[in-house]
Amino acid sequence: MTIEQERHVLVVFPHPDDESFGVSGTIATYIKQGTPVTYACLTLGEMGRNLGNPPFATRESLPHIRKQELIASAEAMGLTDLRMMGLRDKTVEFEDDEEMVEMMKKLIDETNPSLVITFYPNYAVHPDHEATARAVVRAVRRMDESIRPKLYGLAFANSTKDDLGEPDVVHNIMEARDQKMGSMRAHISQTSWMLEEMDKRLAAGEPEADNWFTYERFFSYRWHEDFEDSF
Repeated sequence: MTIEQERHVLVVFPHPDDESFGVSGTIATYIKQGTPVTYACLTLGEMGRNLGNPPFATRESLPHIRKQELIASAEAMGLTDLRMMGLRDKTVEFEDDEEMVEMMKKLIDETNPSLVITFYPNYAVHPDHEATARAVVRAVRRMDESIRPKLYGLAFANSTKDDLGEPDVVHNIMEARDQKMGSMRAHISQTSWMLEEMDKRLAAGEPEADNWFTYERFFSYRWHEDFEDSF
């Protein structure tokens, strides 16, 4: 699918590297098209389990390292509007719901996006992912339908295919392949083991590995009252 032109794209995730795996190619493509993109990263991922392979970070140095990795990822994608929102890793789920929604509302009001990308509620596995998705969806849901932006979600829970079916939106990101790889390599404290494995699979010509750097998949948010009531 050709990536459609947008007025402005707002991306909201809780952790550095969330953007690189599922949406960095899409972000880079929008930027190449001349579409403004804002990425709001809620935390610095300071509680991340990985300290590099071999380890080069400590618990004390990891927040600074991950901040620099996030900046490097933005540079790899060509992103200039990076917002670090200052929440603490692994505590997003405990933030006040209304304060989270207000944070999202302010971002939306300021950037006036035609598209918002985040995780898909109930299918994002990590508690911080789920809390972020809920806040974004609630903020968008409260907007008048005439001015609501489109809402795309990343979903990867085991039940995703059974419950949601195939992704509604598939972006061909082949022309942004280098930017996606650069974004992933920027987060080296967290991705070194994965990149080593991916390089082996790519060298072996595995179609699934190559496919990961060619397409990014999203689910359009479905505004069903029954589902909305679940969160």
